[in-house]
Amino acid sequence: MTDARPLADRAALARIARRRRGEAAFRTASMAAVVAAVAMLGWLLVTLVGSGATAFYQHVITLDVALDPSKLDPTGARDPAELQKASFRPILQSAIYGRFPEATGRDERRELFALISVAGATDRLRRMVRDDPALVGTTVRITAPVSDVVDQLLKGRIDRKVDATLRPVSDRQIAWIDALRASGEIKARFNATFFTATDSRDPELAGIASAVVGSAMALAVALMLAAPIGIAAALYLEEFAPKNRITDIIEININNLAAVPSIVFGLLGLAVFLSFFGLPRSAPLVGGFVLALMTLPTIIIAARSALAAVPPSIAAAALSVGASPVQAVFHHKLPLAAPGILTGVIIGMARALGETAPLLMIGMVAFVTEIPSSLTEPASALPVQIFLWSDSPERAWAERASAAILVLLIVLGAMNAAAIFLRQRLEKRW
Repeated sequence: MTDARPLADRAALARIARRRRGEAAFRTASMAAVVAAVAMLGWLLVTLVGSGATAFYQHVITLDVALDPSKLDPTGARDPAELQKASFRPILQSAIYGRFPEATGRDERRELFALISVAGATDRLRRMVRDDPALVGTTVRITAPVSDVVDQLLKGRIDRKVDATLRPVSDRQIAWIDALRASGEIKARFNATFFTATDSRDPELAGIASAVVGSAMALAVALMLAAPIGIAAALYLEEFAPKNRITDIIEININNLAAVPSIVFGLLGLAVFLSFFGLPRSAPLVGGFVLALMTLPTIIIAARSALAAVPPSIAAAALSVGASPVQAVFHHKLPLAAPGILTGVIIGMARALGETAPLLMIGMVAFVTEIPSSLTEPASALPVQIFLWSDSPERAWAERASAAILVLLIVLGAMNAAAIFLRQRLEKRW
């Protein structure tokens, strides 16, 4: 039996069927894209957690150290200034050599002494003697970090089964490490140093404290500059500026600046703030200026969108009862647009927090071993610290860099979550 429907009807049905197949294919492709994006993001997070989570704990060694007065204070004056100049390395060597007296050869003792973090242990002894000079002549128990190689071995990042010539830990060192761990002299604990210490040449002693403080200072400067200037510019352009060729050019350039690579703002800061004004290099003050310039377009665009989303009837009602245009904007439109403006400010600051290139251009890549106490002191920033650590070849630096990335992601996630929460909580729908 043949189809009795007209030819035009059959053609229309065929077009509808093709359109539905196309829509189904588009939905399938869209879902596949979402799944692929989530899978790649999950793979990234799993990789970061797998490589950086171990940095949040650290292995330490406990030693009984005899503070020999003949080596630390031959005169017996107990002068704190002289004690600080004393060499604590020989007494530290005596402590670890006494633990394994069978190690008598030069190479054996060198390998044995390499088990501990020499800088960390000597600094700890020096602080103890500085705080209490009466300890000289006694035996004290200290807990110091093991060397970064030993720490990586105990975390399973160095394969013991590899030939000894291909790994940084010898068979003798592995035997000593196992003996110390079995006796409880080497144990793992939470790595508070990672959060409280500054940068160091030794991975086991390096921390993010100075970088976090530097980022916070630069972000505070950027917020104090970009937020009021950006909101004021958005108010003027959206509510008071005449619509002419000049304002059109300004609006086009603001939109273009939002897409400019961040390194261009770093070059601008280098040319203007450092070369022309002579501001101090590597200072959070200059970093804040550069980040403020970078986030201004984002804040202006977000603030204008929030103001434009307020129904015109709000301002019209205010004007109809005698309010001036300025009163209508500041007393009525601005409070209603505040959630959207605040969201834009938070997102802009989150973007600024994660930027590296502009800070590199103004010199915030310096090796900083002190926590900055003012806006003009040299400082680093957390993204720059990650960049520096990721460029180092040792395994422990890669672990520290991944851990710092996790900290940065947590902060950025918290800032974006706060923006979403405030927008949903305070936003009014019309």
